[in-house]
Amino acid sequence: MIEQHLPNQNANSKKKDASKRKKWKIVLISIVAVLIIFRIFLPFIVLHYVNKKLSELKEYYGHVEDIDIALLRGAYVINDIKLVKIGNDQGEKDTIPFFRSREIDLSVQWKAIFKGAIVGEIYVEDPVLNFVKGKHKDEDAKADTADFKQLIKDIMPLTVNRFEIHNGQIHYIDPVSKPRLDVAMKDLEVVAENLSNVNDSTKKLPARAIATGKAYEGNFKLKVDFDALQKTPTFDMSAEIINVNLVLLNDFLRAYGNFDVKKGNFGLYTEFAGKEGGFGGYVKPILKDLDIVQWNKEEGDFKQILWETLIGSAAAILENKSKDQLATKVEIKGKFDSPDINLWRAISYVLRNAFVHALKPSIDNTININKLDDSKDKTFLEKIFGGRKKKTKKKHKSS
Repeated sequence: MIEQHLPNQNANSKKKDASKRKKWKIVLISIVAVLIIFRIFLPFIVLHYVNKKLSELKEYYGHVEDIDIALLRGAYVINDIKLVKIGNDQGEKDTIPFFRSREIDLSVQWKAIFKGAIVGEIYVEDPVLNFVKGKHKDEDAKADTADFKQLIKDIMPLTVNRFEIHNGQIHYIDPVSKPRLDVAMKDLEVVAENLSNVNDSTKKLPARAIATGKAYEGNFKLKVDFDALQKTPTFDMSAEIINVNLVLLNDFLRAYGNFDVKKGNFGLYTEFAGKEGGFGGYVKPILKDLDIVQWNKEEGDFKQILWETLIGSAAAILENKSKDQLATKVEIKGKFDSPDINLWRAISYVLRNAFVHALKPSIDNTININKLDDSKDKTFLEKIFGGRKKKTKKKHKSS
């Protein structure tokens, strides 16, 4: 009897196995189908999420055209993003976007995973930043910055460790000036690394940012070492822009200086450092081979002729003849909320450049976070005109 039941048992067992396999196939197919559907709709979900976060910005209207997903890279790409400043209480928008970019790639930084950290990197392609004069009243830079920081946290789920900009532009636009101004720095390349100290560096300033750009035949360079994890700005920074052709900036000079130049070369060198809420540094502008256009009776009125004559004469008097340059060095220090500009020292540097020795057209390498408290001897003009800083008296509460 037992032998007679074996074929039936085997048949039943095979049917059960076939039924289980069929169920697993259905489950697997269902999972794959759900994943495929999810993958198809994921870009639309992310696009809706990003545009929602942009709509929550208080002072800006933002919009993204399209989102691409790259699951294998652990990334998504924002295409054609635009931010427009809301101009007034009626909610009207600027016609010139505050920010736009062709592509922003947000991804996992795979290199950092091998160091035990799961962090992200952001790559921005063709960004344009426009600062428009006279459009917005009561602007709050701190509030705007806080909004943008929160936006980055919302759209980038990982801590950012690397940030890169390719082919960027920064414009200063004055649409009401005569002539209308659009002063720009282009071909900006920026790389900022180790923002979250993945390298576990013992350096005071473990992060670094390097930037280059071009402006009116001139070249721009910037280097900053900093600690992105500090609450207060902690950094060493040096920058220079050299060989700017002033003739190409005649519209700017006419609009804000009411004069033109036949020729001239502009350079600017600067260093700053900051720590514990304080900062110090200098800005050193240098003009070389300056030749100011002299107005004639047909081209301008008496005021213009007088103004051009005064500028040309002052430049001729204060120019260092051996180097054919006009220069000064403006020192700025203090707390970030109350900077102190040393005007009399700046004037002293103008006179020193003209009559003693020419200032060097280079970065001085005299500023870093370890030298912020170094005091300098007062110049002759500071001793005569600088005066003493008034000490604020502490008010005592009456008992």
